[in-house]
Amino acid sequence: MRHLIFIDPLEKLNIKKDSSLLLAHTFKELGKEVYIVFEKDFYLLDSELPALEVYPFASELKKNSFYLSDFKLKPKSLLKLKKGDVIHMRIDPPYDGRYQRYLWMLEYLESFGIRIINNPKGIMLHNEKLHAFKQKQSQIGSFVGLSLKGFESYLLTVKDRLYKEIIMKPLDGFSGIGVEKFDVSHKDLKEIFKRKIKESDGPIIVQPFIDKVYQGEQRALYYAGRELGTILKKPLEGEFLSNIAQGAAFERSKLDSHTKNLCDEIAWDLKAYDVPLVAYDILDGKITEVNITCPGLIVEVSHAMGVNLAEEIANSF
Repeated sequence: MRHLIFIDPLEKLNIKKDSSLLLAHTFKELGKEVYIVFEKDFYLLDSELPALEVYPFASELKKNSFYLSDFKLKPKSLLKLKKGDVIHMRIDPPYDGRYQRYLWMLEYLESFGIRIINNPKGIMLHNEKLHAFKQKQSQIGSFVGLSLKGFESYLLTVKDRLYKEIIMKPLDGFSGIGVEKFDVSHKDLKEIFKRKIKESDGPIIVQPFIDKVYQGEQRALYYAGRELGTILKKPLEGEFLSNIAQGAAFERSKLDSHTKNLCDEIAWDLKAYDVPLVAYDILDGKITEVNITCPGLIVEVSHAMGVNLAEEIANSF
């Protein structure tokens, strides 16, 4: 069994704390055959498995740390794919046309006995934000769409519930990009809504702003239906985004029993679709996102838990 980590160009990644690179490093340290493959070298043949150009690599962790101190590609080689190989889909979102085309291509490879983690069909069937809504006891009351009339009606509901602010964000966004906060009485909300629709080129999500985010938002990392670890992400002073990519701090945390049961249920459901790697965002006990496209923060959660969680993933093969 060979492992191919399918990733974005290295120059786009924060090498020190990139989850995909920690996975690659850990697979190699555990004696598994592992390579890096980039978009420019990925292709299909209609009747056989292709021979892809892949990269061996050399990597090191900082002493007593799970952060990488070095990651260098070695000269590329030609690798003929074969039945039983595993491709780890680690292309970063957004889930756009580019992302969808790779999922179609990866799904095709499954017919030759290649396993894809997370499974392309599983990713296609489960939008990261909408899937959180299926746990009705965990909903925060959201609007999804591009209907101005629907948005205006939703605003009345938000005001009735005495929320003072809302957030608008892309349905296919990531890392806090495109998330904006507005007062519910803002005189230009209709025009802002139209602008966000135009920017997203389709439906957006509108939700009440939960000010408990200032106390922190949880990120729970799961693999194969089991919780690996959880952290609490706290926004920078004066900011409302709890994304670590936006500068949020983090510390070890624990899920309450109710929220853990909800996360367990979703994780086991996704496991049935061969989507083992899941990362939840949880605010005020409510699941806001079920991240499955390229679940991150493995380095940060490992740091907080004091154990390399990538080993638990690698040891499952």
